[in-house]
Amino acid sequence: MIVAGCDIGSLTAKAVLMKNEEIVSTATIRSRPKPQESARLVINSVLQAAGLSMDDISYAVGTGYGKSQIPFVDSVESEIACHGRGAWWNVPSIRTVVDIGGQDAKAIRIDEHGDVIRYSYNDKCAAGTGRFLEVIAEALDVELEEMGELSLKSTEKVNISNQCVVFAETEVVSLVNEGKEVSDIINGLSRAMANRAASLAKGIGVEQDIAFTGGVAKNMGVALALGQALGYPLKALNIDPQITGALGAALIARENLEQQQAST
Repeated sequence: MIVAGCDIGSLTAKAVLMKNEEIVSTATIRSRPKPQESARLVINSVLQAAGLSMDDISYAVGTGYGKSQIPFVDSVESEIACHGRGAWWNVPSIRTVVDIGGQDAKAIRIDEHGDVIRYSYNDKCAAGTGRFLEVIAEALDVELEEMGELSLKSTEKVNISNQCVVFAETEVVSLVNEGKEVSDIINGLSRAMANRAASLAKGIGVEQDIAFTGGVAKNMGVALALGQALGYPLKALNIDPQITGALGAALIARENLEQQQAST
């Protein structure tokens, strides 16, 4: 049986197809203004890669901020449950998940079955999120994908004191005018983001092993700083961390389908 998970985020849309215990195909695209359009495009992308059609999907679960507007899913699930389940399935020893997406950050505690025990999240401010990195990348005139590597080249500690995106951008421009190296500024931003996320995690109690998910987890500088801020090394996932939510949605889709079949 083929099941699908579709995660429509503010910046990117992700989809995962699974058959039994195996991932068949995955896709990540830039989100469109309308969540319905993002969903159609990303699901078509994974179907095309797998040589399948919508008729081949037995059950689909949607998640993300646009989940209620995905036209083809059978049910929806919270991002918190999906990220917890996706990380746990990938590495069963995971007990804490830190997720930083386009517009929010979450800390999740899960049990030995991948079920959520406690969680905390911040969606009131874009600081410490993927959008925050995008704004600063534009201000520094660097590619978003280069920021992690640049952060690791830092030789001087620069602190970013402002937590607001608008004020932080102004602070970054001032640091550039003072002659500070771009790598040092980005390293300071990475540490500021990591400290913010670590505070969320510490608020619910950090338990090893720890996974870092979401698009920002692909940034090496933030990942390194987060491990240091938490005081524990992060457990590497065997998948693209950005698709963890969509993977969790696909896993829940499989569970729902099995329960549906058992009841009939």
